Amino acid sequence: MRKKLWHILESQDSRTGLYFHYFIQTLILLSLIAYAIETLPGLSPAVQDGLYVFEIFTVSVFTVEYLLRIYVAPKPLRYIFSFYGIIDLLAILPFYLNSALDWRALRSFRILRLVRALKMIRYNRALERFTIAARMVREEIVLFFIITFIVLYLTSAGIYYFEHAAQPEAFASIFHSFWWSIVTLTTVGYGDVYPVTVGGKIFTFFVLIIGVGIVTVPAGLVASSLSKAREIETEASEKKKAQGESE
Repeated sequence: MRKKLWHILESQDSRTGLYFHYFIQTLILLSLIAYAIETLPGLSPAVQDGLYVFEIFTVSVFTVEYLLRIYVAPKPLRYIFSFYGIIDLLAILPFYLNSALDWRALRSFRILRLVRALKMIRYNRALERFTIAARMVREEIVLFFIITFIVLYLTSAGIYYFEHAAQPEAFASIFHSFWWSIVTLTTVGYGDVYPVTVGGKIFTFFVLIIGVGIVTVPAGLVASSLSKAREIETEASEKKKAQGESE
């Protein structure tokens, strides 16, 4: 029984497992839509009651799924403290917190219901490739963020040097200049803070050139890793298919 349940929960090879995955995906989407509807003003009591009933149904399904995953897991504790285990728990925890304790402060936990969107990763093979790709470029991404932080600091110090005398309020310190560095390096450029001196404008030109590279580097890393993840998935699928034919 445990092996059969595990196959349904973790695999999409069988028709039952595929239907289960589609059902959970649909339920996640409907749950997120219902959460958005709850924020609409002027909802009638009947609609509010209907949304609450649907929330109870959704949480019940997710709770049963969570408990079943603990039951079928070879190492339950490992699943509970894994990424997916924590996401599954956070998807149902806000409901039980709000139901058990009527404290106003706990209402903020309702935002954790949005974590259910992350549950889609488990049930969508395309999204699973993103997790594989993230693992493949994890070190490169960490290095990229470290370099980005260094560049942010240097550009903040540079624009402070050029603009502080002309705009002492906008560029009061290096810390105040961080906002300008962020919106400039990301090429957003809100225009709320901008250089007025010649030196500051020339410096900004070079910062914008660097910013184009900062935006494109992670995109290239993710694109190449996704391509590699697809190759790995194809190889694993072909290997599994070959083993099935040999048996």
